[in-house]
Amino acid sequence: MKETVTYVEMTAQSQLIPAAPVPGLTLESVVRDAPFIPGILARIGAPHGWRSASRTEGEWAAWFAAYPDRTFWLLSLEGEPAGMVTCELHPGDEAEIVTFGLMPEFVGKGLGGFALTLGVRQAWALAPAVSRVWLHTSSLDHPRALPNYHRRGFRTFKTEEGRA
Repeated sequence: MKETVTYVEMTAQSQLIPAAPVPGLTLESVVRDAPFIPGILARIGAPHGWRSASRTEGEWAAWFAAYPDRTFWLLSLEGEPAGMVTCELHPGDEAEIVTFGLMPEFVGKGLGGFALTLGVRQAWALAPAVSRVWLHTSSLDHPRALPNYHRRGFRTFKTEEGRA
């Protein structure tokens, strides 16, 4: 299956164009060994064919061990888990949003713009010297993902064509 991967970035915090707040939508830090993280990531990724949707328990353990500095943030709506944001600092004071997504039952409810706003603010706050926030998305992801990133102020800096 043909896939286009698009990389987007912000190089200043002032480039964020916040979405209107959604009452009851929050983003809270969670400890990396929270037992619900694999299940939420699997549910987010299942409609898009993400590897997280089919990892075994052993593969999850290896994944967590491979990324010891990754931070995890739970999106909740009125106290109910709705999605997740994961971030990682890279050399050169860059913050990557590694995972951003809503669980399927929360997609299409007008949450994505504000959820992304919360996640981007958190990425900028990971360290005082963060000078760039970036992420990538695939043409196999939700069709509104890339337009949402652009509406929030991200600009495309690279695309890659390949096979999924």
